[in-house]
Amino acid sequence: MRVTKRNLKGREGEISLTPETLDDLWHLKYIIEKGDLIFALTKRKADSDTDKLRPEKAEKKTTRLGIRVDSLEFHKFSNRLRINGLIEQGMDQGYYHTLNIEDSTDVSIIKTWKKDQLERIDEAEAASKKPKVVIVAIEEGDADIGLVRHYGIEQYSHITQSSGKGEGTLREVFFENILNQLKYAAPGSEAIVVAGPGFTKEDFMEFFKNKEPEMASSAVVEDTSSIGMSGYQEVLRRGAVDRIMEQSRIARESSLMDELLKEMATDGKAEYGLEEVENAIYFGAVETLLITDEMLRQEREKEDIDIDTLLQSVDQAQGTVVVFSTEFEPGKKLDSLGGIAALLRFKV
Repeated sequence: MRVTKRNLKGREGEISLTPETLDDLWHLKYIIEKGDLIFALTKRKADSDTDKLRPEKAEKKTTRLGIRVDSLEFHKFSNRLRINGLIEQGMDQGYYHTLNIEDSTDVSIIKTWKKDQLERIDEAEAASKKPKVVIVAIEEGDADIGLVRHYGIEQYSHITQSSGKGEGTLREVFFENILNQLKYAAPGSEAIVVAGPGFTKEDFMEFFKNKEPEMASSAVVEDTSSIGMSGYQEVLRRGAVDRIMEQSRIARESSLMDELLKEMATDGKAEYGLEEVENAIYFGAVETLLITDEMLRQEREKEDIDIDTLLQSVDQAQGTVVVFSTEFEPGKKLDSLGGIAALLRFKV
């Protein structure tokens, strides 16, 4: 994410930015809220009497509109964030319009900013300067390629060793197919983790180094007991992604979830569920508050509970707030626990 302007007085004001990846659009889903004023270039049909009589002749004009957000949807598979609301600035004021925010769309957001939203922008901006990571989880005859995104690991492809013919042995053809997929998944200088059980990963690394030495120079090898999503999880737990990305968001979430489950299993210093966590916050016992992005968004839309007051209370008590992605396994586990939990300084 590239931030081009910050004009804030305290937490009031405008931030202009340009999303550069699918991750950035996902971040914007949890930054932009109902009631925010959003400016962006868009296309809209000219509203004239002629256009109304002959709508097939209406032409769309490129114009910059400011809309007051009513709703938004994140379309992961079309790389698009759709923001709908009433036009307040620009042509056709008072009408509804939908802004389609994609990669490289310049966006200005005017609102009262919350601390976690400003931290999310800082995180996304910093992440754009760090190497991205691709995981190749491989065993004999099967391989998976996953893309490490801010919201989780996205399965890119699954490759199976064919029984058909090709140049070289079946194993060499298998390795060649993985490498061809990897070239599309990890272009340029992206970091690569080659993981899996047994010696197949080492054999693939030798093949990789011989075929693409420059690309292979950014690869590291990691032992796991399986491939697929469970293999990706093992890579995260072992810290390979952390070592590459320094402070990987999802690796941190995996570690915190493991710690929470361990404390819960021993009736230790942990609470989960809104009522129990609220009580722990009241006593100043919360060291780390864990909350899902979806619960945070949903609670902010309600009027009966001021979730931001709870977050501020944790912050004032020198605690830490971590927002989990529900796109990834730790966030899904947290969601099943009510969407909120806490690691405590002392039992309540």
